[in-house]
Amino acid sequence: MKKFNLFKEIIVVTKTDFLHAINSSKRFAISYEGKIVYEPFTSNLISIYEGSIPPISPLSTNLSRPISEMLGKEYRIVEDDDRILIKASGAWQNIIGYNQKRSVYDDTSGDGIAEFSDKPLEDIGWHATEFNISYRDIVEQFEEHCEGILLCIEQEEPYQFSGLGFVFDLEHARKIGFEYCAKIIKEKLENDEDFDTLTDDEEEAAEFFKAI
Repeated sequence: MKKFNLFKEIIVVTKTDFLHAINSSKRFAISYEGKIVYEPFTSNLISIYEGSIPPISPLSTNLSRPISEMLGKEYRIVEDDDRILIKASGAWQNIIGYNQKRSVYDDTSGDGIAEFSDKPLEDIGWHATEFNISYRDIVEQFEEHCEGILLCIEQEEPYQFSGLGFVFDLEHARKIGFEYCAKIIKEKLENDEDFDTLTDDEEEAAEFFKAI
């Protein structure tokens, strides 16, 4: 998976597309790749902005609207000839709201990852906890072996991290997660005396992963 750190990344949008969206009065989104799309949004959208820009009232005393202010104060916008350059880290809380339901996992709180949004992956994560395999353990396998995006804000000093994970091929992620957990559980059943005698839940989990 590729880390897309909004503290470092600049989203580049074509100026004509940006102005067309602004002036359309339609609800639109800007993807992390700089593409503009209109509703209805697809389930694989990863956005840094969603909304519509209301037209300026003809009663307003100021009929001009700087491009730098069009998306709101949370965004830093610079015009560069025929491009619009956007820094979006200041809008992170809004971005979480846009993308949370579309992400596979949510690592935006200090409590860590609590579940997967994909049901087969959640079944894997739920059963794996019986053998002390955490959601974070499984996610590290996704981040190493799967194609996807970790949309995040991350800085070193003082350290700060908050992220949403998106996997492009769910079938591959399910395979990676299942095989990783099955391997760990088989090793524990063979070598860890804590699992010499299994509870009903542990036995169910072992059977789920075909470890017994």
